[in-house]
Amino acid sequence: MSLLTAEDVYPSRMGDRPAILERRDPAIYGKNAGPLSSADLNHYRDNGFLLLENLFAAAEVAQMREDLGRIWQHSQGSQAPEVICEPGSDVVRSVFAVHESDQAFNRWSRDPRLLNAARQVLDSDVYVHQSRINFKPGFTGQEFYWHSDFETWHVEDGMPRMRALSCSIWLDDNFPYNGSLMVIPHSHQYFVACMGQTPKEHYKQSLRRQEYGVPDQDSLRWLVERDGILMPEAKAGAALLFDCNIMHGSNSNITPLARRNVFFVYNSVENQLVPPFSGAEPRPWFLAHRDPELVVL
Repeated sequence: MSLLTAEDVYPSRMGDRPAILERRDPAIYGKNAGPLSSADLNHYRDNGFLLLENLFAAAEVAQMREDLGRIWQHSQGSQAPEVICEPGSDVVRSVFAVHESDQAFNRWSRDPRLLNAARQVLDSDVYVHQSRINFKPGFTGQEFYWHSDFETWHVEDGMPRMRALSCSIWLDDNFPYNGSLMVIPHSHQYFVACMGQTPKEHYKQSLRRQEYGVPDQDSLRWLVERDGILMPEAKAGAALLFDCNIMHGSNSNITPLARRNVFFVYNSVENQLVPPFSGAEPRPWFLAHRDPELVVL
């Protein structure tokens, strides 16, 4: 497919009315052998996510926490564009591109337990489209409103099709009360086209609080009335695989218990980015890799 003639099969942010479109891509791309069982794959296909409990041992979690703590300290007061603070404060919310800036997280992004699962689901070699740490500290960690990652990656980055997945590694126990991730099961089978046009350099505001590319309330109500809301719970060391298009979000964390997660987004090398479907300039490197040949894992 030419980079200049890629068909926009998931149009969004093109008017003042939302729409719900049926997915035109499979959730599971192949039937190759890998670390995931048939039951695992079926659960992922049907629900859009898969929780892998105890994927990382306690010693590995402790090492990742140490690595994360180093990045937290280094990010305090930083003006680097990949360091994102909470809206209205200087508390660090997220740090992006950690697989590029930090050798330890580069190694974690290449862990075969993650890579082989991603390759099995996407049926191809993969590369890291995006990586980040979401800190969500106790008392101050704010919410992430409902959204589909793919909607943003499609409109603002030019990801053509739904052939990517996220892996969230949990470095703290995830409870219903410390701002844990909520998902709408089966929502990955529908694309919610959002209203409005994307402002220039929208990412500078959206990473702190997203206002464009968020679903309308009627569409959210329709999705929830169909399939409800789930909040996966597990101890630190779990990993959550979730489809690029599943509708998800999280509440603020007013408990003393932090909820720190590391995210690696794996995209198929056969799903290379094209010019953003919004017509805007591509977002910067720390949000979206545009040359997978340099980072194939």
